[in-house]
Amino acid sequence: MSVSDFRQIAIRTESGKAERLFRAAVSAFCSLTRPSRREIAQLEDLTLPLFETVSVESRRYVAAALSECEYAPAALVRRLCEEPVDVCAPLLVRSRALSDIDLIALIGRHGLPHARAIARRKDLNPTIAQLIKALEKPTLVRVRQPESIAEVAGDSAESAPTAPSPPKLSGSAAENARRRLRSMMLAEGEATSVNPFVGSATYGKLRETALTGNAAFFQTALADALDIDFSTARALTEQSSYLSLLAALRALDLSEDRAFLITVAVHPREFPHPQAIRNFLDRYRLLHHEAALEKLRGWKAETVSRAVRGNAPVAANADQVPDGDKASLGASLKAS
Repeated sequence: MSVSDFRQIAIRTESGKAERLFRAAVSAFCSLTRPSRREIAQLEDLTLPLFETVSVESRRYVAAALSECEYAPAALVRRLCEEPVDVCAPLLVRSRALSDIDLIALIGRHGLPHARAIARRKDLNPTIAQLIKALEKPTLVRVRQPESIAEVAGDSAESAPTAPSPPKLSGSAAENARRRLRSMMLAEGEATSVNPFVGSATYGKLRETALTGNAAFFQTALADALDIDFSTARALTEQSSYLSLLAALRALDLSEDRAFLITVAVHPREFPHPQAIRNFLDRYRLLHHEAALEKLRGWKAETVSRAVRGNAPVAANADQVPDGDKASLGASLKAS
């Protein structure tokens, strides 16, 4: 489909009739047997700016049409899936454009209504299926040592209204969680980078080193990505909470699903139940990018200051992160 094809669609509609253009463009796209990347991008460029102007009925129509489309535009599908479940249910149930990572993020944002639709997918990842079961019947889930992200999300769900103390993971359980996360992320494929500041290679390096279970590997990769020294990177990751790591990933402008995957690999104990996942997503959205960049500038200044002082050793203890890092980050979140 060329630009002229879209122009012809627009010409056949009356001026300002976003509804007809929105539906016609998607219908024409779905008729293509094997659309090119350019045609997929063209459809997104045409429909996403119209999204807020079209009716719920048109969104529902487009969601149903794209749910049967093998090469549906991922950005448009993800935007539709943020709608209420009565609009996006066909996509949640059938769309191949949604990866396991997308599904986890949608459950974290929208809870049980979206989760129930996702549960109807064929060949649903067992990890996600267990998470949905925990959300469906939280009081029937028996607390035990978690062995995967689903169990980390579900085993303590019976006390979801008040977050319990995170369970202690054995070394084998933590490694099992990382292994399952690795398989899910590899299935995600090559995702588009959110910001050129952190390219696919940088994200891939952070992801793979986080999943090795070797803290030094990840700390080295984080230091390279942020352009800070190893001591500062180590201090950020060895805190008891993930708040400083959250700020570091936000400074890199990672998407929330990528940031979550890295964080849960580094801090698996921080996500013992579904509410913990929602809390992370809320915190990540509320932390402004500029506030995170300000934190990064402070870390870089500390790196330079340390070099000037002759690389004086810095403790990696959580309480010794430069200049009250944890308190100032909390203030940034409140200010956001």
